[in-house]
Order: sequence, then structure tokens, then C-alpha cells
Amino acid sequence: MSLPNIITLGRVILVPIIFWLLVTGQSQAAFYLVIVAGLSDAIDGFLAKRFGLETGLGAYLDPLADKLLIVSLYIALGVSKALPLWLVVAVVSRDILIVAAVLISGVFGQPLQMKPLTISKANTVAQIVLAATVLAAEGFSLQIDAIRTTLVWITGTLTVLSLAIYLKTWLRHMAGYEPSASDGTKV
Repeated sequence: MSLPNIITLGRVILVPIIFWLLVTGQSQAAFYLVIVAGLSDAIDGFLAKRFGLETGLGAYLDPLADKLLIVSLYIALGVSKALPLWLVVAVVSRDILIVAAVLISGVFGQPLQMKPLTISKANTVAQIVLAATVLAAEGFSLQIDAIRTTLVWITGTLTVLSLAIYLKTWLRHMAGYEPSASDGTKV
């Protein structure tokens, strides 16, 4: 058990606490813990890469911790009507569909290791920035409706585009598509 994995497990433990704070209306405390979770994500990644502490467990645990946090944030913010339901459904469905695609690939003997794409990283950043912005607005009574609306549409667009690209990659993989060296496609 490496130090980055312990930090990641700490982030996983924060998820139900943050969720509970949100459903009980304690947005300020939830905001602060989301900041702690975000910092822990940066710290565990830095430590793993800088000191060669990357592990197989960490390769699965870190993105799982991120997804648990994002999904729980979006569900809680959707239930409280701080985020539109369509966005919550899009964010949660995207993650479920990606996990299902990876599992189905394995079941059919065509294991697929999904690697984060640039658009997926941008999507994750947008999701986190939106959630943090909404938490700050709710917790500190900030009037930032225009910023919130803009972030909602950016996040929604990136979520759909990211899913479409992952789905295309998965379908090519399952169909046995082998890219040629000249087409530049990565599967």
C-alpha cells in the first residue's frame, strides 16, 4: 500500500461525507471538503509520478475515486435542484456507459483499457469547476447565475462529446477495427 494509494483511499472516504453534507444543506462544509479532495487528487498523482510510486491498484483506484466524487456531487446537486436534471443524467449516464463498455469488452474476450483522452480530461475539469462553483454559490450565497449557466452548457457539451468519442472507440474495438499507421487513429 503506497502513500498515494492511502491518499486516494482518503478521498474515497470523503465521498459519503461530502454527499451527506450536501443532502443536509451544509454547502460550505461540502465546498471545503471538495477542495480537500481536489488537492488530494493532485498530491497523490504528483507523489506517484515523482517518486515512482505508481501501482496497478492506484491505476484503478484513482479514477474510481474521481468518478465516485463527481457522480455523488452531481446526484446531490441535482436532487437539491442546484443543477439541472438533464445534466445530472448526462454526467452519471456517461460514466455508467463507459464502465459498462469496458466490462462488456472483457466479457466478450476483447478487454479494452480506456485511456483518458484530452476531451475527457477537459470534461472532468469542467465537471469539477462547475460543481465547485455551484457549491460556492450555494454555500456563500453568491449571485453568479450567468457563470453557472455558462458552465452548465460547457459541461453538458463536453460530457456528450466525450461519451461520443469513447463510444466510437469502443465500437471500433468491438468490431475488430485495426487502425493503419497512416490514419493516426488510436484505439
